[in-house]
Amino acid sequence: MKFRILHTSDWHLGQNFYGKSRANEHQKFLNWLLEQVSEHVIDAVIVAGDIFDTGTPPSYAREMYFDFIVNMHKKKCQLIILAGNHDSVAMLGESKQLLSHLSCQVITSASDILDKQIITLNNKKGQAGAVLCAIPFIRPRDIMTSSAGQSVKEKQQSLQQAISEHYQNLYQQAQDLALLSHDVKLPIIATGHLTTVGVTSSESVRDIYIGTLEAFPANAFPNADYIALGHIHRNQRVAKSEHIRYSGSPIALSFDEATQTKKVLIAEFEQGKLSQVIEQDIPCFQTLLMVKSKLEHLTQDINELVDTLNNSEKLLAKDQKIWLDIEINSAEYLQDLTPRIEALVKELPVEVLLVRRSKKSRQSMPESQKKITLNELSLSEVFATRLLQENWQTDLEVNQKIRLEKMFAQTLEQVQEQNTASESHVEKTQIAGETK
Repeated sequence: MKFRILHTSDWHLGQNFYGKSRANEHQKFLNWLLEQVSEHVIDAVIVAGDIFDTGTPPSYAREMYFDFIVNMHKKKCQLIILAGNHDSVAMLGESKQLLSHLSCQVITSASDILDKQIITLNNKKGQAGAVLCAIPFIRPRDIMTSSAGQSVKEKQQSLQQAISEHYQNLYQQAQDLALLSHDVKLPIIATGHLTTVGVTSSESVRDIYIGTLEAFPANAFPNADYIALGHIHRNQRVAKSEHIRYSGSPIALSFDEATQTKKVLIAEFEQGKLSQVIEQDIPCFQTLLMVKSKLEHLTQDINELVDTLNNSEKLLAKDQKIWLDIEINSAEYLQDLTPRIEALVKELPVEVLLVRRSKKSRQSMPESQKKITLNELSLSEVFATRLLQENWQTDLEVNQKIRLEKMFAQTLEQVQEQNTASESHVEKTQIAGETK
């Protein structure tokens, strides 16, 4: 008997993309996803984290989420929702009891009560088809207690060991369930929302530092039949393994993802083992392009790109505008470039969302003439620019610089998490006030 799951992740519902809403793209994707569930006779859908873009998503994003769950229930397909680092544990958790009556299990955090993360996945006939170790984004406080006096390396080792033990303990319990009163051993599926060693990410992926751990080694995962991962937006195998996979995001969440073909993964099991993984291409619902050009060649370069797209029939509709990220090889001040570029593309079927000078152009300018705006830099680049002002010479100083870079990345991640939690608390307070 065949059993099929559909693996997807990193929806980021409610994303604000340089002032543009992604609501239309997300709705089209969810409609398409429902069609795939029927067409491929999917028994269960696993969403491996980052359902929403922030901890306080807009109301339309929540409506999409709940509507999708209702429609999945109508198709008699089990749905597993796992929290990612962008998601609010409190917000996802507040409705999970209700959603459990709609064939939807929501796992918000890791727990030392293992039964909360072990789920039997059933086929459409209600028969057991697989056992799931449902592991969301892991926060260190959920699985370990900190020890005073440990070095950074010791903390990394302790945390990696704690995560590995959590996976292994869940896997052991899943094995017992997989063998219990079944004619055939059930396959075991595990999930995760984290960075693994050696993966390729993109600009829109916020670096995850689980405590002090930067990336989790693939050989520390248990011997599950399939491991459905989220957080990395590019579809890829981990450690060249057929069964350890990132599905990637369903839409391009940054301009450097524009050339990627987005996918969902369909894992098929027979006789308790993984038989095949089908990579199902997702249609492109909004064209994004990066254009690298000189100002005098810009109109010609954009026209050529538009013609290429039209000839390949990539655009969904003739009236759809392409969203552009324009990188200009120019040393002129950015505020002087923007109106000139807008005038050049006025008659073209494009909408310019981002204009920036190339990094090479910025670096080639004399220090006294540099006019770099914060809009051209990420937070990490701002910090890196400050570090460049110091003179790192000795091995000791270079090591200190490396430590500072790592500490900054960890602090940035913690601040972003605290902001998400704070936004969620403020919104709950406002809702409570409105209901009084």
